Parts: sequence; structure tokens; C-alpha cells
Amino acid sequence: MFSSKLKSARTDMLARAFLTLKDEEDCYRLFEDLFTIREVQDLGQRLQVAQMLSEESTYAEIVEKTGVSTATIGRVNRALNYGAGGYLNVLERMKTEEA
Repeated sequence: MFSSKLKSARTDMLARAFLTLKDEEDCYRLFEDLFTIREVQDLGQRLQVAQMLSEESTYAEIVEKTGVSTATIGRVNRALNYGAGGYLNVLERMKTEEA
């Protein structure tokens, strides 16, 4: 079983809140209340970068398409390669749902 360094009563509550979401509308409602517009955009951008990296796009291609810095790409790449597997889990599930 995975044990997160982030685990606390607060993050448990956050995780449970996300698990209650039923559809995209629920997500957007929570996003608007919980995050700033910039935070939502940044999170979406990181997920896009993770997807592009998993599809073996180059840093140059990612910068051109997304406008993110190479530092951000590097952080996402490190998470993909050495992180907890969250990006990969989500990307795989999204790919399965699209099929």
C-alpha cells in the first residue's frame, strides 16, 4: 500500500472531497471554490506536459505547444520518472476511458 509523505488529517479530507466528485461539472464547481484561476491553469498545464512527455514529445515541442518553462517540464519529468506514479495512473485511466 502506498504511503504518502503528504498524509495528514487535512489532506485526507481533501482526498475524500475529490473522491465524492461525480462528473466534470462537480469538478469545475470545486475547482472554482478551492483554487485560484491561475492554480487551475497551472495544474492543467502540468497534466498536459505529463501527457506530452509520456508520448515522448521533446522539451522543445512541449515549450512550443504549451509555453511552459523547461524548469517546469523538468519537474514534471522527474515526477513521472521518480515520483509516486500519480501522473501515470491518471493518464492511463484517461486513455482507457477515451477508448
